[in-house]
Amino acid sequence: MASLISFSLLPKPKAVRSSISAPQTQTINTEKLEDKFGRKGIKFSESNNIPMVELKVRNGSSLKLSLSDAHVLSYKPKVYWKDEGFEEVLYTVDGDESRGGVGVVIVNGEEPKGGSSVISGCEWSVKDTDSDAIDALQIELSCTAGVLDITYIVSLYPVSMATALVVKNNGRKPVTLKPGIMSYLRFKKRSGAGIQGLKGCSYCPNPPLSSPFELLSPSEAMKAESSGWFGSEEGEKPGIWAVEDSVITLLEKKMSRIYGAPPAERLKAVYNTPPSKFETIDQGRGLFFRMIRIGFEEMYVGSPGSMWDKFGKQHYFVCTGPTSMLVPVDLASGETWRGAMVIEHDNL
Repeated sequence: MASLISFSLLPKPKAVRSSISAPQTQTINTEKLEDKFGRKGIKFSESNNIPMVELKVRNGSSLKLSLSDAHVLSYKPKVYWKDEGFEEVLYTVDGDESRGGVGVVIVNGEEPKGGSSVISGCEWSVKDTDSDAIDALQIELSCTAGVLDITYIVSLYPVSMATALVVKNNGRKPVTLKPGIMSYLRFKKRSGAGIQGLKGCSYCPNPPLSSPFELLSPSEAMKAESSGWFGSEEGEKPGIWAVEDSVITLLEKKMSRIYGAPPAERLKAVYNTPPSKFETIDQGRGLFFRMIRIGFEEMYVGSPGSMWDKFGKQHYFVCTGPTSMLVPVDLASGETWRGAMVIEHDNL
C-alpha cells in the first residue's frame, strides 16, 4: 500500500465499455476485518446490519464509511476548541440505502445521455489500512467492474479528510469514463450558504452524474424553480456558458453547474483552468470548508433551492465535488488514471 496519502495523483489521462456483472450479494465479516485490519483509531463494526468502519484521530475528529458500497456517511471534524467542538459536515438521508454523504461515481463515457454508475452493486473489499500515530488514518478498498480495477482510498487527518480514486483498464480496448467524487454538505440555513473562490471561472448549467446515493436526480437538479404570483419558472439555460462574476457565489437559489474550461477551450495549447480549490461558507454555523480537486478537470456545484426540504430535515444541503464529465477520461489498455478530493478546514 502506498504511503499515507501522498497525492502524486496526476498521470496523464487517455478511453467505458463496461461489461459489469450483475450485483452480487456479499457477506462482510467485520470481526475478521477487525482482527486483520483493526488498529488504534480504526474500528470495524456493524450498524443496523451494515458493515462499517470508523476512523478517529487523536483530536477526536471522526469519519464513518459503509464498507459494502464505499460510501462515507459521516465526517465530524473538531472545529471548535471546546471539548464537544465537533460538527457534522455531511448531509445524509437514511432509508433502504443511505443517500447523501460522500460517494464515488463512474459513468460509461460512451453513453451520450449518461447512465448509471458502472460500480453500482459492485463488491468492495478491504485491501489494507494504515496509520501514523493516530494523527493520520487510512483505509483502502478495491473492487472490479468489468475490465476496470478500482481502488478507493479514504483518509482522515486532524483538520481534513481525503478520498482518492485509482482506476486501471485491464481490457484490450480503450475505454471512456466520466468519474466524480460527490459530497453532500450540510448547511445550517438556506440563506447563509455560499461558495468563495470561483470568481472568473467559466461555468455551464449541467445535470450531475447519476448515482445510487443522489438526493436529487439529474432531471430534478435541472428542473427550474417556480417563482412569483403566477408560478413562472426561472432557471439557467442548459448548455449556455457564462463566467462567475461574484466573489461569493450564493447557493440559496436552485442551480446545477459545472465549473471548468469549456471543452472547445481545452483543445488549445494554453487555456484557463478552473481553480483547484474553493471554500464553502456556512454563515449559520460560522464555518468554512475548503474543497480541493486533484486530477479532475471540473468541479460540480448543485444547490436544491426550494427543494431543500424534500426530505423533511432542518438543514440545507449542497452537492459539490470534482468530476471529469464534459470531457471524459480516456484510458488506453493497461493505463491507470488517478483523481482525488480533499475537504479541509482551519476553523480552529
